[in-house]
Amino acid sequence: MATDKQERRQKFEGVFAKLRDDLVDRLKGENMPPEAVEWYRRNLDFNVPGGKLNRGMSVVDSVEILRGRGLTEDEYFKAALLGWCIELLQAFFLVSDDMMDHSITRRGQPCWYRVEGVGLIAINDAFMLEGAIYLLLKTHFREEPYYVHLLELFHDTTFQTEMGQLVDLITAPEDRIDLSQFSLKKHAFIVQYKTAYYSFYLSVALAMRVCGVPESYEVRGQTVRPYEVALSILLPLGEYFQIQDDFLDYAGTPEQIGKIGTDIVDNKCSWCVNVALAEATPEQRAVLDANYGRKDAEKEARVKEVYEAIGLRERYRVYEEEVKTRIDGLIASVPEPVGNVDGGVLKRGVFTAFLNKIYKRTK
Repeated sequence: MATDKQERRQKFEGVFAKLRDDLVDRLKGENMPPEAVEWYRRNLDFNVPGGKLNRGMSVVDSVEILRGRGLTEDEYFKAALLGWCIELLQAFFLVSDDMMDHSITRRGQPCWYRVEGVGLIAINDAFMLEGAIYLLLKTHFREEPYYVHLLELFHDTTFQTEMGQLVDLITAPEDRIDLSQFSLKKHAFIVQYKTAYYSFYLSVALAMRVCGVPESYEVRGQTVRPYEVALSILLPLGEYFQIQDDFLDYAGTPEQIGKIGTDIVDNKCSWCVNVALAEATPEQRAVLDANYGRKDAEKEARVKEVYEAIGLRERYRVYEEEVKTRIDGLIASVPEPVGNVDGGVLKRGVFTAFLNKIYKRTK
């Protein structure tokens, strides 16, 4: 028997099938050759629906919380459509990212560019995944008063993510190891721009626009600027999420996290190594310089010994409790009107839903 979570996912996935068919029909309408139409269908099916879908489904969850009720069929479809636009954006990033990183697998299958016959055609395929976002927005939202806000959110978030990717790529290239380029400040910038904007802020901001949340409003004589408030909570949440990921890459088992951690051998600008660099003795720093980023199991083990020696597990435990307390305080400070309001104002439940999903997660 399907759980509520499974049923919600299946309903969300049902919207993708319709959107994919609409996009394929658009290509047919442009008189594209049948083999090109089939290629695009395969691109969409291979790269878009296979992940956890947390980003996309968070749009639906956030709209339901802001409305304070179940959604009509049309409201659900529009919220889910925006969610799938985020998943298309994610697919665009991942197809591109895998080529830049020379990755082998993604979600338990070969990376798209490594599929037989694809190769560098994947570059254009990534562009077409991104282009699908704007076709869908134009088709379904062009008459809405918030249409331009949706366009700006996707354009701005895409560029912010690309800024984060640039800093990440030039800070930690796999073929040139220089730990003097690393710092917790640089890590925070990469995380905010590469992860937090598109994985956390985007889904909530889209939901707020659909629900008619204005730039500012009054609650009991207090002026609220809801988009600034949302950013002030969701960026720290996104940073916490990525630091969790970094820590689990080191401390999680393959059974737990579904993969073997590779941040050390891949020379990643991870929270773990940045904490170690900040706390290491000169001798420990020499060990990190000599061993980090090398494709060698013994050298990886030496780095992990330094992590254990500086008490990284305890430092993470303390960090997690501190950040949870800080984010709880930020959420509690969001002014809410008395009683249930259908749209138009920000609600704390949007943020507690995110925090509850990630606090003390183990995968």
